[in-house]
Amino acid sequence: MTAESSTITSPPSDETSDATADLVHKVEAIGRVPIFSRLDPDDRTMLADFVEEQDAAEGDMLFRTGETGERMYIVCEGAVELATTDKLGQKIVLHDAGPGELFGELSLLDQGPRTANAIATAATHLLVLDRGALLRFVRARPEAALDMMAVMAGRLRATDQRLRQAAVRNANDVMASHATLIQRATDAIAEFSGSFAFLVLHGVLFAAWIGWNVIPGLEAFDPFPFGLLTMCVSLEAIFLSVIVLLSQSRQASKDRIRTDIEYDVNLKAELEVSHLHDKIDNLQAELLKRLNRIERDLDR
Repeated sequence: MTAESSTITSPPSDETSDATADLVHKVEAIGRVPIFSRLDPDDRTMLADFVEEQDAAEGDMLFRTGETGERMYIVCEGAVELATTDKLGQKIVLHDAGPGELFGELSLLDQGPRTANAIATAATHLLVLDRGALLRFVRARPEAALDMMAVMAGRLRATDQRLRQAAVRNANDVMASHATLIQRATDAIAEFSGSFAFLVLHGVLFAAWIGWNVIPGLEAFDPFPFGLLTMCVSLEAIFLSVIVLLSQSRQASKDRIRTDIEYDVNLKAELEVSHLHDKIDNLQAELLKRLNRIERDLDR
Protein backbone atom coordinates (compact mmCIF):
# COMPACT_ATOMS: atom_id res chain seq x y z
CA MET A 1 0.00 0.00 0.00
CA THR A 2 1.46 3.33 -1.05
CA ALA A 3 0.92 6.28 1.15
CA GLU A 4 0.33 9.55 -0.63
CA SER A 5 1.66 12.60 1.06
CA SER A 6 -0.31 15.78 0.71
CA THR A 7 0.72 19.33 1.57
CA ILE A 8 -1.89 21.39 3.36
CA THR A 9 -1.46 25.15 3.13
CA SER A 10 -3.14 27.00 5.93
CA PRO A 11 -4.84 30.27 5.06
CA PRO A 12 -3.07 33.41 6.27
CA SER A 13 -4.11 34.49 9.69
CA ASP A 14 -6.02 37.69 10.33
CA GLU A 15 -3.00 39.15 12.14
CA THR A 16 -0.77 38.58 9.11
CA SER A 17 -3.33 40.17 6.81
CA ASP A 18 -3.68 43.17 9.07
CA ALA A 19 0.10 43.57 9.28
CA THR A 20 0.41 43.40 5.50
CA ALA A 21 -2.39 45.95 5.07
CA ASP A 22 -0.74 48.27 7.58
CA LEU A 23 2.58 47.98 5.78
CA VAL A 24 0.98 48.75 2.42
CA HIS A 25 -0.80 51.73 3.97
CA LYS A 26 2.48 53.02 5.39
CA VAL A 27 4.28 52.61 2.05
CA GLU A 28 1.53 54.52 0.23
CA ALA A 29 1.61 57.32 2.81
CA ILE A 30 5.41 57.57 2.58
CA GLY A 31 5.17 57.74 -1.22
CA ARG A 32 2.99 60.86 -0.97
CA VAL A 33 5.66 62.73 1.00
CA PRO A 34 7.73 64.91 -1.39
CA ILE A 35 11.10 64.06 0.15
CA PHE A 36 10.43 60.32 -0.17
CA SER A 37 8.62 60.35 -3.51
CA ARG A 38 11.78 59.46 -5.47
CA LEU A 39 12.49 56.33 -3.48
CA ASP A 40 11.92 52.98 -5.16
CA PRO A 41 9.34 50.58 -3.66
CA ASP A 42 11.97 48.54 -1.81
CA ASP A 43 13.35 51.62 -0.07
CA ARG A 44 9.86 52.79 0.86
CA THR A 45 9.12 49.37 2.30
CA MET A 46 12.34 49.51 4.30
CA LEU A 47 11.44 52.94 5.64
CA ALA A 48 7.90 51.78 6.44
CA ASP A 49 9.35 49.20 8.83
CA PHE A 50 10.85 52.04 10.90
CA VAL A 51 7.74 54.21 11.30
CA GLU A 52 5.01 53.94 13.91
CA GLU A 53 1.34 54.91 13.73
CA GLN A 54 -0.37 57.46 15.95
CA ASP A 55 -3.91 58.87 16.11
CA ALA A 56 -4.77 62.38 17.32
CA ALA A 57 -8.19 63.84 18.01
CA GLU A 58 -9.17 67.35 17.00
CA GLY A 59 -7.53 69.86 19.32
CA ASP A 60 -4.80 67.51 20.56
CA MET A 61 -1.43 69.17 21.07
CA LEU A 62 1.28 67.02 19.46
CA PHE A 63 4.12 69.17 20.74
CA ARG A 64 4.75 72.68 22.06
CA THR A 65 7.34 75.34 21.37
CA GLY A 66 10.51 74.69 23.34
CA GLU A 67 10.06 70.94 23.79
CA THR A 68 12.87 68.62 22.76
CA GLY A 69 12.16 67.02 19.40
CA GLU A 70 13.00 63.38 18.82
CA ARG A 71 10.35 62.58 16.23
CA MET A 72 8.98 63.81 12.94
CA TYR A 73 5.45 63.22 11.74
CA ILE A 74 3.81 62.37 8.43
CA VAL A 75 0.12 63.19 8.03
CA CYS A 76 -1.87 60.33 6.53
CA GLU A 77 -5.35 61.69 7.23
CA GLY A 78 -6.60 64.91 8.81
CA ALA A 79 -4.72 68.16 9.30
CA VAL A 80 -2.19 69.65 11.73
CA GLU A 81 -1.65 73.37 12.31
CA LEU A 82 1.90 74.60 12.92
CA ALA A 83 1.83 77.99 14.64
CA THR A 84 3.97 80.28 16.75
CA THR A 85 3.62 83.70 18.36
CA ASP A 86 5.42 86.96 17.68
CA LYS A 87 6.72 89.49 20.22
CA LEU A 88 3.22 90.92 20.64
CA GLY A 89 1.81 87.52 21.46
CA GLN A 90 -0.07 87.32 18.17
CA LYS A 91 -0.58 83.86 16.76
CA ILE A 92 1.17 83.29 13.43
CA VAL A 93 0.16 80.22 11.47
CA LEU A 94 3.30 78.94 9.77
CA HIS A 95 1.79 76.00 7.92
CA ASP A 96 -1.25 73.75 7.76
CA ALA A 97 0.06 70.25 7.18
CA GLY A 98 -2.35 68.03 5.26
CA PRO A 99 -2.22 64.45 3.99
CA GLY A 100 1.16 63.59 2.49
CA GLU A 101 3.05 66.33 4.35
CA LEU A 102 5.56 66.03 7.15
CA PHE A 103 6.48 68.29 10.05
CA GLY A 104 8.72 68.27 13.08
CA GLU A 105 11.80 67.41 11.03
CA LEU A 106 13.76 70.52 12.10
CA SER A 107 14.09 69.61 15.78
CA LEU A 108 14.56 65.97 14.85
CA LEU A 109 17.66 66.75 12.79
CA ASP A 110 19.41 69.31 15.00
CA GLN A 111 18.05 67.99 18.33
CA GLY A 112 17.07 71.53 19.24
CA PRO A 113 13.82 72.70 20.85
CA ARG A 114 10.61 72.78 18.88
CA THR A 115 10.10 76.11 17.09
CA ALA A 116 6.31 75.90 16.79
CA ASN A 117 3.19 74.41 18.33
CA ALA A 118 1.59 71.48 16.49
CA ILE A 119 -2.16 71.11 17.00
CA ALA A 120 -4.45 68.67 15.24
CA THR A 121 -7.28 70.65 13.64
CA ALA A 122 -9.20 67.49 12.76
CA ALA A 123 -9.19 63.79 13.57
CA THR A 124 -5.72 62.89 12.33
CA HIS A 125 -3.83 59.70 11.59
CA LEU A 126 -0.04 60.07 11.62
CA LEU A 127 3.10 58.13 10.88
CA VAL A 128 5.92 58.81 13.34
CA LEU A 129 9.63 58.44 12.58
CA ASP A 130 12.19 58.78 15.37
CA ARG A 131 15.77 60.03 15.06
CA GLY A 132 17.55 56.69 15.30
CA ALA A 133 15.49 55.08 12.56
CA LEU A 134 15.90 58.13 10.34
CA LEU A 135 19.68 58.10 10.73
CA ARG A 136 19.88 54.45 9.77
CA PHE A 137 17.77 55.09 6.72
CA VAL A 138 19.65 58.22 5.64
CA ARG A 139 22.98 56.38 5.85
CA ALA A 140 21.56 53.88 3.40
CA ARG A 141 19.91 56.53 1.17
CA PRO A 142 21.90 59.82 1.12
CA GLU A 143 19.65 61.18 -1.68
CA ALA A 144 16.76 61.33 0.77
CA ALA A 145 18.80 63.62 3.02
CA LEU A 146 19.35 66.04 0.12
CA ASP A 147 15.64 66.07 -0.70
CA MET A 148 14.82 66.70 2.95
CA MET A 149 17.18 69.68 3.09
CA ALA A 150 15.53 71.14 -0.01
CA VAL A 151 12.09 70.90 1.60
CA MET A 152 13.38 72.48 4.80
CA ALA A 153 14.99 75.35 2.88
CA GLY A 154 11.72 76.10 1.10
CA ARG A 155 9.76 76.03 4.36
CA LEU A 156 12.26 78.30 6.12
CA ARG A 157 12.09 80.74 3.22
CA ALA A 158 8.29 80.87 3.39
CA THR A 159 8.39 81.27 7.17
CA ASP A 160 10.86 84.14 6.93
CA GLN A 161 8.64 85.91 4.39
CA ARG A 162 5.58 85.58 6.63
CA LEU A 163 7.42 86.93 9.63
CA ARG A 164 8.63 89.90 7.61
CA GLN A 165 5.07 90.69 6.56
CA ALA A 166 3.80 90.29 10.12
CA ALA A 167 6.30 92.75 11.62
CA VAL A 168 5.12 96.27 12.47
CA ARG A 169 5.96 98.57 9.60
CA ASN A 170 7.74 101.91 9.81
CA ALA A 171 6.10 104.72 7.87
CA ASN A 172 9.43 106.24 6.86
CA ASP A 173 10.72 102.88 5.61
CA VAL A 174 7.53 102.24 3.63
CA MET A 175 7.69 105.65 1.94
CA ALA A 176 11.43 105.33 1.25
CA SER A 177 10.97 101.93 -0.36
CA HIS A 178 8.40 103.32 -2.84
CA ALA A 179 9.99 106.76 -3.45
CA THR A 180 11.28 107.61 -6.92
CA LEU A 181 14.45 109.58 -7.63
CA ILE A 182 12.44 112.78 -8.28
CA GLN A 183 10.49 112.37 -5.05
CA ARG A 184 13.67 111.89 -3.04
CA ALA A 185 15.18 114.99 -4.68
CA THR A 186 12.00 116.95 -3.92
CA ASP A 187 12.15 115.99 -0.24
CA ALA A 188 15.83 116.92 -0.04
CA ILE A 189 15.25 120.36 -1.60
CA ALA A 190 12.22 121.04 0.62
CA GLU A 191 14.22 120.04 3.70
CA PHE A 192 17.16 122.25 2.73
CA SER A 193 14.92 125.25 1.92
CA GLY A 194 13.66 125.24 5.50
CA SER A 195 17.10 125.17 7.08
CA PHE A 196 19.21 127.96 8.58
CA ALA A 197 21.95 127.24 6.06
CA PHE A 198 19.52 128.12 3.25
CA LEU A 199 18.82 131.49 4.89
CA VAL A 200 22.52 132.28 5.39
CA LEU A 201 23.37 131.27 1.82
CA HIS A 202 20.74 133.59 0.36
CA GLY A 203 21.73 136.42 2.67
CA VAL A 204 25.34 136.16 1.50
CA LEU A 205 24.27 135.83 -2.16
CA PHE A 206 21.97 138.87 -2.03
CA ALA A 207 24.59 141.00 -0.26
CA ALA A 208 27.23 140.07 -2.83
CA TRP A 209 24.83 140.69 -5.76
CA ILE A 210 23.72 144.12 -4.50
CA GLY A 211 27.23 145.13 -3.43
CA TRP A 212 28.69 144.26 -6.87
CA ASN A 213 26.08 146.44 -8.58
CA VAL A 214 26.21 149.48 -6.29
CA ILE A 215 29.92 149.81 -5.44
CA PRO A 216 31.51 152.48 -7.64
CA GLY A 217 34.23 151.29 -9.96
CA LEU A 218 32.72 147.85 -10.51
CA GLU A 219 30.92 147.05 -13.74
CA ALA A 220 27.24 146.68 -12.81
CA PHE A 221 25.50 143.82 -14.61
CA ASP A 222 22.16 144.41 -12.76
CA PRO A 223 21.91 148.11 -11.71
CA PHE A 224 19.29 149.44 -9.33
CA PRO A 225 16.39 148.50 -8.98
CA PHE A 226 17.94 145.04 -9.60
CA GLY A 227 15.41 143.69 -12.09
CA LEU A 228 17.38 140.53 -12.83
CA LEU A 229 17.68 139.74 -9.12
CA THR A 230 13.95 140.30 -8.68
CA MET A 231 13.15 137.93 -11.55
CA CYS A 232 15.51 135.24 -10.22
CA VAL A 233 14.03 135.51 -6.73
CA SER A 234 10.49 135.30 -8.13
CA LEU A 235 11.31 132.20 -10.19
CA GLU A 236 12.99 130.62 -7.18
CA ALA A 237 9.93 131.34 -5.03
CA ILE A 238 7.64 129.72 -7.63
CA PHE A 239 9.75 126.57 -7.87
CA LEU A 240 10.24 126.32 -4.12
CA SER A 241 6.49 126.74 -3.54
CA VAL A 242 5.72 123.86 -5.89
CA ILE A 243 8.44 121.69 -4.35
CA VAL A 244 7.20 122.40 -0.83
CA LEU A 245 3.62 121.55 -1.87
CA LEU A 246 4.82 118.26 -3.38
CA SER A 247 6.71 117.47 -0.22
CA GLN A 248 3.66 118.27 1.90
CA SER A 249 1.59 115.96 -0.27
CA ARG A 250 4.06 113.16 0.39
CA GLN A 251 3.92 113.98 4.09
CA ALA A 252 0.13 113.59 3.95
CA SER A 253 0.61 110.16 2.38
CA LYS A 254 3.06 109.30 5.13
CA ASP A 255 0.51 110.37 7.73
CA ARG A 256 -2.08 108.06 6.16
CA ILE A 257 0.39 105.17 6.30
CA ARG A 258 1.17 106.01 9.92
CA THR A 259 -2.56 105.94 10.68
CA ASP A 260 -2.85 102.52 9.06
CA ILE A 261 0.11 101.28 11.09
CA GLU A 262 -1.44 102.54 14.30
CA TYR A 263 -4.62 100.68 13.37
CA ASP A 264 -2.60 97.51 12.77
CA VAL A 265 -0.88 97.89 16.14
CA ASN A 266 -4.21 98.35 17.91
CA LEU A 267 -5.64 95.36 16.07
CA LYS A 268 -2.65 93.22 17.04
CA ALA A 269 -3.07 94.29 20.66
CA GLU A 270 -6.70 93.22 20.52
CA LEU A 271 -5.72 89.90 18.93
CA GLU A 272 -3.07 89.41 21.60
CA VAL A 273 -5.69 89.80 24.33
CA SER A 274 -7.92 87.31 22.53
CA HIS A 275 -4.99 84.93 22.18
CA LEU A 276 -4.30 85.17 25.90
CA HIS A 277 -7.93 84.24 26.55
CA ASP A 278 -7.52 81.24 24.25
CA LYS A 279 -4.36 80.17 26.09
CA ILE A 280 -6.14 80.40 29.43
CA ASP A 281 -9.05 78.36 28.05
CA ASN A 282 -6.65 75.74 26.72
CA LEU A 283 -4.84 75.55 30.05
CA GLN A 284 -8.17 75.18 31.86
CA ALA A 285 -9.27 72.42 29.48
CA GLU A 286 -5.96 70.61 29.91
CA LEU A 287 -6.23 70.93 33.68
CA LEU A 288 -9.75 69.50 33.64
CA LYS A 289 -8.60 66.56 31.52
CA ARG A 290 -5.80 65.79 33.96
CA LEU A 291 -8.14 66.09 36.94
CA ASN A 292 -10.61 63.71 35.33
CA ARG A 293 -7.80 61.28 34.59
CA ILE A 294 -6.64 61.43 38.23
CA GLU A 295 -10.18 60.85 39.47
CA ARG A 296 -10.55 57.78 37.25
CA ASP A 297 -7.22 56.43 38.51
CA LEU A 298 -8.31 56.99 42.13
CA ASP A 299 -11.63 55.25 41.52
CA ARG A 300 -9.76 52.17 40.37
